Amino acid sequence: MFMYKTNSFAAIVSIALLSACGGKKTDTAALTPPPVSVSIEAVESTDAAYFDEYPATVNALDMVELRPQVSGYISGVHFADGARVRKGQLLYTIDTQLFEANYDQAVANLKVQEANLGKAQKDANRYHELAKNDAVAKQLVDNADAALEAAQRQVDASKANIRSVQTNVRYTKIFAPFDGTIGISLVKKGTAVTAGQTILNTVSTDRQLAVDFNVDQKEIFKFSKMLQQKTSASDSTFTLAFDGEKYPYNGKIALLDRAVDPQTGTIKTRLIFPNPQNILRAGMTGTVRVLTKSNSAVVIPYKAISEQLGEFFVYVPGDSSKVTQRRVELGTAIGKKVIVKKGLASGDKIIVEGIQNLREGSVYTTEAPAPAAPAKK
Repeated sequence: MFMYKTNSFAAIVSIALLSACGGKKTDTAALTPPPVSVSIEAVESTDAAYFDEYPATVNALDMVELRPQVSGYISGVHFADGARVRKGQLLYTIDTQLFEANYDQAVANLKVQEANLGKAQKDANRYHELAKNDAVAKQLVDNADAALEAAQRQVDASKANIRSVQTNVRYTKIFAPFDGTIGISLVKKGTAVTAGQTILNTVSTDRQLAVDFNVDQKEIFKFSKMLQQKTSASDSTFTLAFDGEKYPYNGKIALLDRAVDPQTGTIKTRLIFPNPQNILRAGMTGTVRVLTKSNSAVVIPYKAISEQLGEFFVYVPGDSSKVTQRRVELGTAIGKKVIVKKGLASGDKIIVEGIQNLREGSVYTTEAPAPAAPAKK
């Protein structure tokens, strides 16, 4: 009886093991993915016109902080905040009482010194006449000449002091250094200001403004050629946009900075834009759009691109009907297509459909997938 049970148990175990082995083979076969149905296109180069975009900042071509050159109290503000001012327009006045008093004192001192000079001149003349008849010691003549020279020096010093005081009187009036727009005044009437320290206001040019942006050092040659070309007002190579809205006037390239920034590998480029309607204001940020034309741009459908960790790839058909990934450097998007700067050349083949189901080494087929079998009732 015991032997019978043992043999039956062994037979059951053997059947179970065989079943398990057979099931494993079936599962392995089921895990092998079928070929992915894809479509393949050849890469072509074509003529393309597109805009390269760069973040930019609007800056004034000329901007000056107004500071007083003499200390005192503001006695007048002669403009409206934010108004347009003309060169030489009176903007601020500083109380002149102290400086006018100093001027009057300097003029009075000059008159005293001129009187002393007249007396010294008469004494010197008298001693020289006496010296002709040996009626006076030579030392007294020399002393008279020295006193005359000292008196002349005092007159010269007094005149210089008058010029200095006159300058201070002129500095009590602050004028616009050029045509432009003035900001909101930082001081009011009666405010005490210190020479060279207190900022009164800022004036900046407004009829033309600079738009500065940084370009990679690899593009220096491209922008240098643009700088050498003569452009007209209707040239649309350089345009400006704010939140997608285009600024109505075209710009022109003015300069490239002196050197490349070693930390960023970029160089500052400056454009000049007209501002007849005073729309542009210094400090605004926008987007510079540079029209670029290429006679042999490699353009592919954007749907053929896959992104991984910030890098872009395309799938390329390879040997044994397997795909490989190729990294590409993208340029500007043109509608549903994108320019490829590096990684592909005209004539290369890429996969444009079915990439969502592909991985490195996936098997592909260009045949359409078989239709699904109808469900059994």
